Amino acid sequence: MDLKILSLATDKTTDKLQEFLQTLKTDDLTQLLQSQAVKGRAVGAFLRAVFKGSPCSEEDGALRRSKVYSCCIQLIESGELQQEVASEIIGLLMLEVHHLPGPLLVELASEFVGAIKEDRLVNGKSLELLPVILTALATKKEVLTCGKGDLNGEEYKRQLIDSLCSVRWAQRYVIQLTSMFKDVHLTTEEMDLVVAKVLAMFPKLNLQEIPPLVYQLLVLSSKGSRRRVLHGIIAFFNELDRQHSEEQSGDELSELVAAPADELYHVEGTIILHIVFAIKLDCELGRELLKHVKAGQQGDTSKSLCPFSVALLLSLTRMQRFEEQVFDLLKTSVVKSFKDLQLLQGSKFLQTLVPQRACVSSMVLEVVKNSVRSWDHVTQGLIEFGFILMDSYGPKKTLGGKAVEIGSSLSKMTNQHACKLGADILLETFKIHEMIRQEILEQVLNRVVTRTSSPINHFLDLLSDIVTYAPLILQSCSKVTETFDYLSFLPLQTVQGLLKAVQPLLKVSMSVRDSLILVLRKAMFASQLDARKSAVAGFLLLLKNFKVLGSLSSSQCSQSIGITQVQVDVHSRYNAVANETFCLEIIDSLRRCLGQQADVRLMLYEGFYDVLRRNSQLASSIMQTLFSQLKLFYEPEPDLLPPLKLGACVLTQGSQIFLQEPLDHLLSCVHHCLAWYKSRVIPLQQGDEGEEEEGLCHELDDMLESITVRMIKSELEDFELDKSADFSQSTSTGIKNHICACLIMGVCEVLIEYNFSISNFSKSKFEEILSLFMCYKKFSDILNEKAGKGKMKMTSRTNDSLLSMKFVSDLLTALFRDSIQSHEESLSVLRSSNEFMHYAVNVGVQKVQQLIRRGCVSGPDGQNPDKIFQNLCDLTRVLLWRYTSIPTSVEESGRKEKGKSISLLCLEGLQKTFSAVQEFYQPRIQQFLRALDVTGTEEEGEDAGVTVTQRATFQIRQFQRSLLNLLSSEEEDFNSKEALLLIAILSTLSRLLEPSSAQFMQMLSWTSKICKEYSREDASFCKSLMSLFFSLHVLHKSPVTLLRDLSQDIHGQLGDIDEDIEIEKTNHFAVVNLRTAAPTVCLLVLSQAEKVLEEVDWLIAKIKGSVNQETVSDEVTPEDASSQAVPSNLLIEKAIIMQLGTLVTFFHELVQTALPSGSCVDTLLKDLSKIYSTLTAFVKYCLQVCQSSRGIPNTVEKLVKLSGSHLTPLCYSFISYVQNKRSNNPKCTEKEKAAAGTIMAKVLRETKPIPNLVFAIEQYEKFLIHLSKKSKVNLMQHMKLSTSRDFKIKGNILDMVLREDGEDGSEEGTAPAHTEQNREPAKKKRKICLS
Repeated sequence: MDLKILSLATDKTTDKLQEFLQTLKTDDLTQLLQSQAVKGRAVGAFLRAVFKGSPCSEEDGALRRSKVYSCCIQLIESGELQQEVASEIIGLLMLEVHHLPGPLLVELASEFVGAIKEDRLVNGKSLELLPVILTALATKKEVLTCGKGDLNGEEYKRQLIDSLCSVRWAQRYVIQLTSMFKDVHLTTEEMDLVVAKVLAMFPKLNLQEIPPLVYQLLVLSSKGSRRRVLHGIIAFFNELDRQHSEEQSGDELSELVAAPADELYHVEGTIILHIVFAIKLDCELGRELLKHVKAGQQGDTSKSLCPFSVALLLSLTRMQRFEEQVFDLLKTSVVKSFKDLQLLQGSKFLQTLVPQRACVSSMVLEVVKNSVRSWDHVTQGLIEFGFILMDSYGPKKTLGGKAVEIGSSLSKMTNQHACKLGADILLETFKIHEMIRQEILEQVLNRVVTRTSSPINHFLDLLSDIVTYAPLILQSCSKVTETFDYLSFLPLQTVQGLLKAVQPLLKVSMSVRDSLILVLRKAMFASQLDARKSAVAGFLLLLKNFKVLGSLSSSQCSQSIGITQVQVDVHSRYNAVANETFCLEIIDSLRRCLGQQADVRLMLYEGFYDVLRRNSQLASSIMQTLFSQLKLFYEPEPDLLPPLKLGACVLTQGSQIFLQEPLDHLLSCVHHCLAWYKSRVIPLQQGDEGEEEEGLCHELDDMLESITVRMIKSELEDFELDKSADFSQSTSTGIKNHICACLIMGVCEVLIEYNFSISNFSKSKFEEILSLFMCYKKFSDILNEKAGKGKMKMTSRTNDSLLSMKFVSDLLTALFRDSIQSHEESLSVLRSSNEFMHYAVNVGVQKVQQLIRRGCVSGPDGQNPDKIFQNLCDLTRVLLWRYTSIPTSVEESGRKEKGKSISLLCLEGLQKTFSAVQEFYQPRIQQFLRALDVTGTEEEGEDAGVTVTQRATFQIRQFQRSLLNLLSSEEEDFNSKEALLLIAILSTLSRLLEPSSAQFMQMLSWTSKICKEYSREDASFCKSLMSLFFSLHVLHKSPVTLLRDLSQDIHGQLGDIDEDIEIEKTNHFAVVNLRTAAPTVCLLVLSQAEKVLEEVDWLIAKIKGSVNQETVSDEVTPEDASSQAVPSNLLIEKAIIMQLGTLVTFFHELVQTALPSGSCVDTLLKDLSKIYSTLTAFVKYCLQVCQSSRGIPNTVEKLVKLSGSHLTPLCYSFISYVQNKRSNNPKCTEKEKAAAGTIMAKVLRETKPIPNLVFAIEQYEKFLIHLSKKSKVNLMQHMKLSTSRDFKIKGNILDMVLREDGEDGSEEGTAPAHTEQNREPAKKKRKICLS
């Protein structure tokens, strides 16, 4: 039978074939087809013959075709056919689809939908036919009758796709069904349906099935809905990551979830590669990705940015077209994230409304962590991004060697965080990926070498972390040794930082160390001074860190050795004897430096103490070197005065005078090295060597004793210096005398410290100390007197005092707190001199100031953070005790001297120490506050449970009592300086309080009470007190009601702009009085109002963004969008309206206030423009959401009404007041005409904001009109348009003013000319106004 059909098909006509096929029953034909297909015999030829004999024009033929199609589909799905046979059948069926009539196509398509719905498909091979059927159906123009009415082919195709997307898809056919749609022409609506269906299937699939599905979806996205596809993929993996992190944090057995984690990251990595590949082929997809992330920045960032999307963006940077855009986008996102975080942390109002989201920085670091798990393609992007952040947001300028940040405190913090993130990215990437370590190190070193003009501390810190992590790995890196070649050309600060950073590497690599030594030896003889200083710095560092056998261990030293985290045993690597030879060679090299400039010698003297302390075996060489150097300037004759050769310390070259030998620093170095040597080294030595060393020590002691005695005996004339001597900086003699006087003062300070250290509380020694101080004071007074006469600034000697910080704290403790009976008599010698005690406290304060300015202090252990911290604790404790024991009021009552009292100096020192500890020792605050416990009775067990808040509260109460005592005094006895310092201390300590604690609330209520009850006419006191009050209040709640009350007080104090109106004075806050109301309090409240407006603007942008996000994602997750976003937005809307409403009442008071001309008027006009801009932004938001069913709330109408009635009309009145006040100013007299330029500038500055304000009001009204039309609510009924805005040029008035100003120098005939010229524009302007 099959042969007959095949033979008949060869005929030219089909009549016989048709007749034969009509005689066959349908079942026979299908059985025949089935047997042919299963056997694989010429099934293609057989099918072609059947189709040839079954023309679609005849009903029988069409039905036969239908049966054949159904039979073939069943056969293909049965899985009984060979692959080739099934493919051949599918191909033939596809070719014939377009010949089928419409109803038959509908039937076939419906059969497919039914099979998918009932899960009747076995292998899904037949699905290849469905897109062809749908395409053919869309071409049918005739009307097809179906259950829901008559539809054409295109409409029926839409209905079929709708049905197909609404039925349940079997998990195993999702990929094939998605792939199928790429061959169907889809409209935008159909595309959205399909994409939504496929995305909804994601959670139901196994992880391994998702990459191929995403691939098909990306291919499909070339037809449209690109952003929806990307949004769905990102949202799915964001949720998956979130669930996984929750499982990991909640599951104690983390090993159980480790395997799925690897699988998840592997899948995500594959999908990222798929998306990047798709973007290479379709750039529009990349643009949509960037648009999606940018749009997400306005609302909830975590919805568009997550570790997955960040990794995707970083992978995209490999494409040059998107590289710059992606990095800019990521930079913006990071900075915005940090700014938002800062804003949230600083405002309780925002914290209650907006939940804290994950920071972008944590997402980026998560990407770094995951990059080791099949995310290699993000590594290069991470490195570039890390360096971009460090380059863009590192410190920019230097001032006096210190990096300075320009901008507000908020932007400073943001920049620091962004720079730190860049460093963290690079360090973590360096740790994880071995392949790119060389590249990171090279780029860091390149920046260190090339950026000599800008600060590079952040790169040096990163280099230090890198070297610390992997010194053994880096020892073979040639880039480090190449960098050493540039040391001679780099700034000293950079050299010191670089050598400190590579220090661990020097300990493990002989070759690196040798390279450095060669470079340093060359630099030692370079012509540039900086190069020689760099060499000294390098050699000193080597001496500190290469221990010689027999040196004291770090546990015996007063400080542990350098980089303690490097676990390298140097002695196992190198021979300690070799180290000793190496170190002695270096000391020999350094001895040659003692003949060079003073700066080089100074570095040596400052470094020798640290070398001695860390490498005690070198003590003999160092002590001998110092002894030899001191002998050069020491007069050995015991009766010769003065005892030192000061002339030899000064070098004259032509007409120029230089300091040759910093003798005071040499003496200081000798004293500190000698003290350490006597206490640590000599007790451990025995035999002849010990005797020899002791002999050297005795010689040095004798020299210092002799210098002390002879310095006391010396008069001013002995130094060839007296009050009549020349100290001016313009003559060579004056410069020389000034240098010598400074050296003598330094020597006196060193001798004071030396004698105190050996005194053992001897009365005679303390008398010598006092005599040395008097010698110091003579020269100090002369220099100050000469500086005053010459009207030139000279730095006070105490700024660079040679007293060590440890000595200052010990001295002050002895002076103020030592109550031991045996010490009483000797200490009374020092205590009898008020000047000496004042000097000691002043040096202590200056040391803390030095720490704040430089980050370190001069003198021994000045670079050691632990020692500095300990000294700070001791110093603070004694200053606190002195201030609380003897209040300023008590001390000043019987005081006759000028200048600050000791108590006030102590208070200044306390303010600086509290600031310094918070800046440099934040993690050790608890330890610091514990050290301040004056009683010292707390037990260790009790101590552990006391929080920082509790300890800080204890200190706060002491200063609160002091401030209350001060305020209780009479106005004329009020000490403004003390009050300012007390408030500064309270402000610093209040930052340590937990805002949610009862102690914080007590502090806030106390500050509020002070502001309400105490009135002082001191503007600076008022400003600092109100600033403290506001800083506390914003951490509790929004300050808008506070601002309203203060504005009423200001209005009451200054009066109304209408002089006829008498204002009833309110007295909410006594601190607001006639003297402080303006400009002090006025500018403060306006500044706070600006911050509130900034917060409101931020909230409006937030809810605007969330509304935009809803429109993007509502079709993907409609339920979530409506149920979660709307309620939170309603709460925020309500809060915004409350804030703006209260601010309107605040400005309502101020615009009626008779403010004095100047900064108050200027700032108020600017802030009025800002509130109108914020109101406009909120109206725009209302326009955006009023299309929804809920329209605009009643509260918006109330806010508009309030602004229309209470603010806008008054703004125009205030503008008139400002202009009238300017025009009513009396005419300048002859004497005042010189200041005309200044007055004109002031007028221009005051009037410049007026047009901006009018424009802001009109913009607000413009958008209100739009909102009225959209919401069908007449909002403009509350707005009264003003007619006082007349900006025309009045010619007659202008002419009169010009004539008055120019009557002295102008000619008679010019006035009519001016009149004629100015009247014409006036008429033109009037015409325009009337029309």
